[in-house]
Amino acid sequence: MATKKPARGRTPLSGISSRAWEHPADRGALVALRKLRGFDSVLKAFNALVNERQVRLVFLGSAVRVSERQFPELHRSLADVGAVLDADELPEVYVLADPTLNARTIGMAKPIIVVSSALVDLLDTDELRFVLGHELGHALSGHAVYRTLLDRLLALTGLLAAVPGGALGIRVITAALMEWSRKSELSADRAGLLATQDPAVAMRVHMKLASGGHLDSLDITSFLEQGTEYAETEDLRDSVLKLLLTESRSHPFAVVRARELRSWVDSGAYTAILGGDYPRREDDATAVLSEAAQEAAASYADAFQRTQDALGRLMHEAAGWLGTAKTWLDDKLRREQN
Repeated sequence: MATKKPARGRTPLSGISSRAWEHPADRGALVALRKLRGFDSVLKAFNALVNERQVRLVFLGSAVRVSERQFPELHRSLADVGAVLDADELPEVYVLADPTLNARTIGMAKPIIVVSSALVDLLDTDELRFVLGHELGHALSGHAVYRTLLDRLLALTGLLAAVPGGALGIRVITAALMEWSRKSELSADRAGLLATQDPAVAMRVHMKLASGGHLDSLDITSFLEQGTEYAETEDLRDSVLKLLLTESRSHPFAVVRARELRSWVDSGAYTAILGGDYPRREDDATAVLSEAAQEAAASYADAFQRTQDALGRLMHEAAGWLGTAKTWLDDKLRREQN
C-alpha cells in the first residue's frame, strides 16, 4: 500500500484517474485495436496461455527485487511516486543486469516493473523517479497486459509464419499493437511528469536517453528545436522515411517524446491538473468509451491542421480537396435532379 504523503512538497493528486494523463491518441489507438477482427480471440487465448507466476519467477530468479534493503533509494522513490499518483497498490520493481537503457511494465493481473541496470547507472534520483512514475502510469492505465501480449507475439512471429494465414493475421495485430505502444508512451511520460512535478527533470531523461548522458554538453532549447525539425520536415521523402523508421518501433524517438511533453505543459493541462482540475477514478465507470475515440479523432485533426510535416500537410490538403469536390458533385447532382 502506498504511503499517502509524498516527500518534499509534491502535490498529491488524490483520487486521480488515469484518464488525466492518457493521451487521446493512446486511447483512440486502443479503441481501434479492440475493433480489429480476431483481436479478442488472440487476447483470450493469450490470457489462458500466459502463466503470470512464471513471468514473476523469471525476474525473481534472475534480477534484484527492489526493497528497503536492496536499492533502497528506488524503493523510497516508488513509494513517493505512488503517493503522488494515489496508487492503491504498488507493483514489484526489479533491477535487471542489462546494458540497454530500458524500463518496462509487464504482467497481467499483477504487473511488475523491470528497470535495466544501465538506466539505474545513468540517471540520478529525480530522473529515476520520473521513470518509475512513467512505468506506474503504464500499470495504472492497464497497459501491461497489451505490452506483454506484444512481447509474446513478437517472440512467436517466426513460429506463426509457418502456419498458413497465421503470419498475416498476426502481423496486422502486431502492427496495431506497435502503433498503440508508441502512443501509450506519450501517456506514460505525462504520468512521469505528474509524479516528479518538474518538467526540467523529464527533459533531462529524454536528453540522456538520446545521448547516453553528457548533460554538460547538451542544451534543452536546442534539443526541443531538434524535435520540432524532425516533426515538421518539409520534404515528402523524409515524411515517408519517418513512417518506415517507426513502424517496427515500440517507442517514439526521444526528441519526439520531449517535444510532445513540452507541448502538453504549454497547453496548460499539466498546470490545471496540479491545481486539482482532473478526472477522478470514482467517475471511471460512467466514462463513455466512444468519447475516447472522439477525443482521438479531434487530436489527430488538430495535429494535421497545425503540422508543418510535408506528408501531414499533403493529407490535410487532400482531405480539403476531396471535401470541396464532394460538395461540388453533390450540388451538381442535386441541380440535375431538379
